[in-house]
Amino acid sequence: MATQERMASVDALWFHMEEPANLMMITAVLFFEGRVDFERLRTETRTRLVDRYPRFRQRVVLGRLGLPQWEDAPDFDLDAHLLRLPVPAPGDRAAQEALVSEWMSTPLERSRPLWQFHVLEGAQGGDILLARLHHCISDGIALARLLLSLTDGDATDAVPPREHTRASSSGLARWVRGARAVAGTARTVLRKSAELAAEPILAGDLLRQGALSAAALGKLMVITPDPRTPLRGPLGTQKRAAWSSPIPLERVKVVGRALGGTVNDVLLAVLTGALRRYLEARDVPPEDLHALVPVNLRPMDEPVPRELGNRFGLVFLRLPVHIEDPRRRLHELSRRMGLVKKSPEAVVTFGALGLLGYTPAPVERAVVDAFGTKASLVATNVPGPRQPVSLAGVTLRELTFWVPQAGHLGLGVSLFSYAGQVTVGVAADVLRVPDPHVLIQNFHEELDSLSEAAAQQA
Repeated sequence: MATQERMASVDALWFHMEEPANLMMITAVLFFEGRVDFERLRTETRTRLVDRYPRFRQRVVLGRLGLPQWEDAPDFDLDAHLLRLPVPAPGDRAAQEALVSEWMSTPLERSRPLWQFHVLEGAQGGDILLARLHHCISDGIALARLLLSLTDGDATDAVPPREHTRASSSGLARWVRGARAVAGTARTVLRKSAELAAEPILAGDLLRQGALSAAALGKLMVITPDPRTPLRGPLGTQKRAAWSSPIPLERVKVVGRALGGTVNDVLLAVLTGALRRYLEARDVPPEDLHALVPVNLRPMDEPVPRELGNRFGLVFLRLPVHIEDPRRRLHELSRRMGLVKKSPEAVVTFGALGLLGYTPAPVERAVVDAFGTKASLVATNVPGPRQPVSLAGVTLRELTFWVPQAGHLGLGVSLFSYAGQVTVGVAADVLRVPDPHVLIQNFHEELDSLSEAAAQQA
């Protein structure tokens, strides 16, 4: 009988949450400047991913009481996970997005390890690597770093993963270990304080504010549901993906310097304005909406995760959609972000997610869905390498990725910075946002407005 290992509770939560209309799958799209050497990519994938991390050669089976377990796949075949796929002619952006959308709507095969790569060949501009990985393997930050560890850059100097230790039967013990890890993250953040403006939301030294945790949990429980808008409602099984042309990161920094705000503040303020435009065009009153924002609880100076699994918290960021003036909107967004960074909310949700993983699947779904009613979208902002990297000898041109929209949310927006540029990615349920390009166009228009305001300020 194959040796089985119980899935960690927080990872089991994401495994149980999957439904046909709400796949718990992280999707990444990497664009290259030419043709990828497939055999070289195959070698890199085996040596840097499959041989290094057992999860990539393990499947999930259900044990007693339906609890998910990891076990080595007896018939693991790399060729079933790394495939070539032609992009339909003419290979333009529309053809690329249609193909990515199709696979974003397709569940992973559960009888195999829960990941799959496709090299999309024949795309205008160069080959594309489409990666789909189940959230139960790890969180989006870790998996993005893992994908970048395949490239020929600093990330290749990977630290070998720690030897796995069997999960403790005590939920409290697991939470304490997680809390210690967060404390380590906090120290890392303090050492890197000069770089925080260019980073996504980080936990900060949250554990020193442990006395505020009860208040933070109370705040989470009393957040009222978001207003009914076209962004919220029943979901279908068809998803659509779209992404922007690269935006110069320096342009975003100029706005932040002129008007006061970090890169993260500016990008989220622009997203807020894009949502306002979207709602106004549909005759919907522009009321404030909550974005569910993942908060990284891993050390930012760890180039490749030492171990997989989900190590992140969640915060509800109230976007000031009601504010019409772009400058005032940015200032208010920055103020609210400041409050979020000082709150222990992310640590509280990290512990809550871990404890939820020990409850029956119907209870998990009910609680996560209840939290889902309090938000209208998932928003992520992840920094990638500052210098260009290459994979299998081909330069990576740009990258975007999406995390699942848990809680039956129908919209996910990704902001990914790489080599001095930012790519905006939108993943949407067809019933909620049938044309995600509209949101991307709105984003560009809002950035123009904020850039004009910054020029006037100067």
